[in-house]
Amino acid sequence: GVHVVFPSTPADAKGLLKTSIRGLDPVLFFEHKRLYKMSGEVPEEEVLIPLGQADVKRPGSDVTVIATGWMVHQALEAADRLSQDGIEAEVVDPRCLAPFDKAALFASVRKTNRVVIVEEAARTGAFGAQVAAWIAEEIFDALDAPVRRVAARDVPMPFSPPLEEYVLPQVRDIVDAVRQVVG
Repeated sequence: GVHVVFPSTPADAKGLLKTSIRGLDPVLFFEHKRLYKMSGEVPEEEVLIPLGQADVKRPGSDVTVIATGWMVHQALEAADRLSQDGIEAEVVDPRCLAPFDKAALFASVRKTNRVVIVEEAARTGAFGAQVAAWIAEEIFDALDAPVRRVAARDVPMPFSPPLEEYVLPQVRDIVDAVRQVVG
């Protein structure tokens, strides 16, 4: 089947791209424009990251924050802010939308019992809705609070940077959603 890859770091991009090239199946490889200017450690040796293997970018115990692409960095910043108030958010980066690592996601949700899904896509019809559905259908009993979603507004994407900031999820939006879920 078709694989859908969405790395959030330069190292993940290298490892996932090398794996994608070696595979026999077609791959859609999404690259966020902000990754092009990002610096980060990239191993010089051969790195292969299995497709469909999520990565816990930050361990936590109070809430699971699932984020993709650039939103992983927004979620990590939000987690740092929340930590100052004693809220420990676990940030999970799926890295692949297909195949999707439900086992890793479910393990995190079972540990924290709360979840916030963060994505840059418009809220209506976005992939985060599917993730929320999986959680509701398969591990609903693990939840202590409703699933919260943080996504872009349901409007066409503007070109103006100030308007883009208005439309896209910001760190403060993630912090607010986590506070609502944690109570």
